[in-house]
Amino acid sequence: MLYLWLKAFHIIAVVAWMAALFYLPRLFVYHAEAAAGSEKSETFKVMERRLLKAIANPAALAVWILGLWLAYEASAWSQPWLHAKLLFVVLMTGFHHFCSASVKRFAADKNTRSAKFFRIANEVPTVLLIAIVILVVVKPF
Repeated sequence: MLYLWLKAFHIIAVVAWMAALFYLPRLFVYHAEAAAGSEKSETFKVMERRLLKAIANPAALAVWILGLWLAYEASAWSQPWLHAKLLFVVLMTGFHHFCSASVKRFAADKNTRSAKFFRIANEVPTVLLIAIVILVVVKPF
């Protein structure tokens, strides 16, 4: 029964984390188009900081803790699909850190990246999530 509770909370945390990682780059698109110091820019700073601190960071931490606990409970450490999944989760965590750094740059009015850059970056978590879900559900190897 513990395994099922862990899995349920892991999935909830994944959904929250992905929602944040899908939305942050979209906010960056609009923020990059706003003039530094404008009311619009200041509003985006608050939205980005709150999304990162209140949702993305706690959800990422929960994903990692619950995911590692699930792997332990399932004795899955020797499974190649899990190793591949962990690689993609590490890449997702790297994207999370990129978003965190971007929030800091925007907060300091030091962003140098274009809205187009963030539109493209917005696709990264989608591609990683597709790979992760396929590995977990299909377990191709």
